Amino acid sequence: MTGPAWVQHTIWWQVYPLGFVGAFPAERPPGPGEHRLRRLVEWFDHAIALGASGVALGPIFASRTHGYDTTDHYLIDPRLGDDDDFDYLVAEAHRRGLRILLDGVFNHVGADFARHRDPASADWFSGSNFEGHDELIGLNHDNPEVADYVFDVMSHWLERGADGWRLDAAYVVPHQFWVEVLPRVRDRHPDVWFVGELIHGDYAAQVRAARFDSATQYELWKAIWSSLNDGNFFELDWALQRHNEFLAEFAPLTFIGNHDVTRIASRLDRADHQAHALVLLLTVGGVPSVYAGDEFGWRGVKEERFGGDDAVRPEFTTPPVQLDVSGQRVWALHQFLVGLRRRHPWLHAATTRALLLENKHYVYRAQRGDDALLVALNIDDEPLRLSLPELGTPRAQVLAGSAAPPEEVVDHVTLEPHGWRILRPN
Repeated sequence: MTGPAWVQHTIWWQVYPLGFVGAFPAERPPGPGEHRLRRLVEWFDHAIALGASGVALGPIFASRTHGYDTTDHYLIDPRLGDDDDFDYLVAEAHRRGLRILLDGVFNHVGADFARHRDPASADWFSGSNFEGHDELIGLNHDNPEVADYVFDVMSHWLERGADGWRLDAAYVVPHQFWVEVLPRVRDRHPDVWFVGELIHGDYAAQVRAARFDSATQYELWKAIWSSLNDGNFFELDWALQRHNEFLAEFAPLTFIGNHDVTRIASRLDRADHQAHALVLLLTVGGVPSVYAGDEFGWRGVKEERFGGDDAVRPEFTTPPVQLDVSGQRVWALHQFLVGLRRRHPWLHAATTRALLLENKHYVYRAQRGDDALLVALNIDDEPLRLSLPELGTPRAQVLAGSAAPPEEVVDHVTLEPHGWRILRPN
C-alpha cells in the first residue's frame, strides 16, 4: 500500500472553509482584516473530541466565488484572511497533533487568473472549459511551464506546513501530468500524501498510472446509502469486494458525506440507518473522512442548479453547537465509533468477507492478519437471530450495538429490527 506511515492512523474531519466561516455565499464579501480563517481554529478542539487526527480543508486560495475558480494559488483568499492566518491555523493544528490537507485545483483556473488575461500566456490554457462552465478555464497540461507552476505551488504550501493535497478533478487531468509533478514534490517532501478525486472507472489503475497515494471512494459511498435505502445488501457486498481489490494496492479515502453531495441524514430514507452507514464507514479498510456537520446529524440536499451546493456548505457558529436529543445521539455515536476505529488501527488495511448476505441482512468479517471484527447489520422489520458457530466463530465479545450488553461474550446474537452489532471474535 502507498502513502506515508502517518496516514495509517488518520481520520479526517473535512471542512469547506468559505461556507464554514460565512464568506461565500455572502451579501457582503468579507475582507482579509476580518481574519475569518481563524474561526476554524476555534473548532480544532471539537475535531479532537470527535477523535479526528487531521483536518481536510476545501479551497482556501484566492478566487472570485466558490473557491474552485482559483485566481492566485499563492494567495490566501482575502475573504478568509492572509498568510499570517494560515500560519496560525497550521501551528494550532500541529500543536494539537492534527494534520492539514489542502485542496488543490490544478485542472482549471478562474477567468481572473492573471496569466489568462495575458495574451503571451495563451499556451498555458487548453482552450476548453471544465464541464461546460465558461468561468472555469482548462489548463494546458502538456505545457512544461504549467507542470513547473503546480510543482512550485504544492511545494510552497508544504513548506508552510501543509501535510498533503487533495487533487480536485484529478479524473480529468492526464496521468502523465501527475507523473511529471508528483514525484518531484515527493522528492522534496517525502511525507506528503496525495489523494486524487476520482468518480468512475478503475480506481486502482488510475492510482497506479498517476502515482497517487489514494483516491476518493465514490463507489463505496453510493453503495452504502443505496443498499440501505433499497434493502439490497448485494450491491454493498459487490462494492466491498471491489474495495478489497483496491486495498491490495492503496487505502482509499472513504466517506459517507462531503461538500459535493447530499448529507447522509437527508440521503437515507430512515433516520436510524445513519448508524449503519457510520458503522460501515468506520469498520472497513481505508482512510475515513467525516464531513463537518454530519457528526451532528445535520441535513442538507445538494441540487443541480446555481447555488445548489449552499445547503450542504453552511456557516458554522462559535462552538459548541446546541444539539437536540437526536443530535446528541448522533454525536455520541460518532465519538464512540471513531474511538473504536482509533483503538483498532489495523482497520486501515482490513479487508472484508461476507458471512451472511441477504437483501436486508449482512454480516461481514473485517480482518487484517490475526486481528478481526464481526459486523452484523439488520435493516429488516423483523429480528435477526444469528448463531456465531454457524458463521465460523464459536464465540465473540460484543463491543457495540444498537441494543448491546457491553463486553458480553456470546455464541448467539439477536439483532432487533434495524439493529446492528460489532463483535470481536474470541
